Amino acid sequence: MRVLLIEDDPQTAEAISAWLERDQIAVDWVNSGETGLHQAGNANIDVILLDWMLPGMSGIDVVARIRGAGIEKPVLMLSALGRAEHRVEGLDRGADDYLAKPFEPNELVARVRALHRRNTVQSRQPVLIHGDIELHVRARTAHRGGKHLGLSPKEFELLKYLMENAGEIVTREMLLLNVWNLSFDPQTNVIDVNLVRLRRKLEDGFSGTCLENVRGRGYRLVVPEAQSLP
Repeated sequence: MRVLLIEDDPQTAEAISAWLERDQIAVDWVNSGETGLHQAGNANIDVILLDWMLPGMSGIDVVARIRGAGIEKPVLMLSALGRAEHRVEGLDRGADDYLAKPFEPNELVARVRALHRRNTVQSRQPVLIHGDIELHVRARTAHRGGKHLGLSPKEFELLKYLMENAGEIVTREMLLLNVWNLSFDPQTNVIDVNLVRLRRKLEDGFSGTCLENVRGRGYRLVVPEAQSLP
């Protein structure tokens, strides 16, 4: 495994590199967001570690531009900003996981390996199909009835999880844990906002609904029976 570490503090970068290399993980270190953007598309990189507080271009802007460029490698954001709203923002802008500083070396290594493992497993099932909805995992594209759905990174992850559990009720807690990587409720409307956007994109140009709100229990993706509108 090879990790791209985007961190401006040399001492922090040296410590992180030592922890990862001790676990047989190769590290490429860059000290600015701009340089990190150039390196992020390198085919040899498996996981990106990204500090939030970077000079010039912040980490939150870096991850947004990485996703905007179509680079879908797993990103673990590191930050001294550990409040719930910061975690939600980082994850909602495109990070796959968020680790607040200070952190234990073993937890960092475990999260890096988990992201790499999850990404490897996803690549083994490249296409998910549910009714007339088709989702290409590696290309990170989605279509319904042959129509391209322009999904944000978080909307894509949300649809992917709903498709993996199609027909089953998915609770808010399940979405927070499996889509936002949060083991607690940050008391924001981030789930509702993303579900509304996803439903709008799924149902635009089609009659009927394919994403149900099960009152008091959660949400469910059902088999789309509607045809496209004339």
